[in-house]
Amino acid sequence: METLKNHTDIITRGWVGKMPQSIRPYLYLMRLDRPIGTWLLLLPAFWAVLLTGGMDAWSVMGLFSVGAIIMRGAGCVVNDIWDRNLDGQVERTEMRPIPNGDVTVKKALFFVLCLLCLGFLILVQFNILTIGIGAVSLIFVGAYPLMKRWTWWPQAFLGLTFNFGALMGWCAMTGELPWQAWALYASGFFWTLGYDTIYAMQDREDDALVGIKSTARLFTDRLSIDPRVPCFMFYLIHYALLMMVIFDGVIIDWVALCALIPFVHLMWQVKTLSMTDPQNALDRFKSNCHYGLMVCGVILFLS
Repeated sequence: METLKNHTDIITRGWVGKMPQSIRPYLYLMRLDRPIGTWLLLLPAFWAVLLTGGMDAWSVMGLFSVGAIIMRGAGCVVNDIWDRNLDGQVERTEMRPIPNGDVTVKKALFFVLCLLCLGFLILVQFNILTIGIGAVSLIFVGAYPLMKRWTWWPQAFLGLTFNFGALMGWCAMTGELPWQAWALYASGFFWTLGYDTIYAMQDREDDALVGIKSTARLFTDRLSIDPRVPCFMFYLIHYALLMMVIFDGVIIDWVALCALIPFVHLMWQVKTLSMTDPQNALDRFKSNCHYGLMVCGVILFLS
């Protein structure tokens, strides 16, 4: 895996880097070279669909997969439009297509409109309540990039934004939003608080220079707290809520011990997180894809 420069996050080795120059910047805008964000958006929906079951589970998961690629891409374009001036001042983001001039703001706006239209075509395949939840989520997608300017807790707003899939997945399968769906949403919220605090550890110095706020900066710079402590607490609350939903109505026996495997992975993330190595933080952040798939495995095993 190579990046455009060692300090930037654009990956040039891979299928995106081989695309024609005319479309390549738009694929980079969607972060198609870095699918981890799509996975993190998608996995709570997978959990919800697998927990509710049903004959059409796999087709619903397929629709959510396409929708996640499109909507994560749209969210990234919106983020880059809002952050175009800030991104040029941060090493990791200065070579993104808008700040480096490959894509104009006008073209980016048209592109995000096209993505939203495609996302709408996916959304209307579901029931009316799921469509309504998806429409509400757009408000959060549009507002999220501003949070890092206004609050020390943008990771909390991302948690609210990134876990609508849990509600939509449950509703798509059952047409209802019982307490289990909301508990799963809350579980995803705390998961996001943990992994995105880890992600923000990469940019603490640059963020301080340009005035970007984050929980990573809040814990380390303002409160002088080891961020591994709140990350542990976030993950613990996340997992307790997740297990409450998974084991609802399930007879607990020795087989349930398999549910501890994903939790061990979360603890590994916290235990081995470096305070000074950005690559270490990025690797722990990316490993949440593996964690989320482990949870899918546990749900399938116990079902």
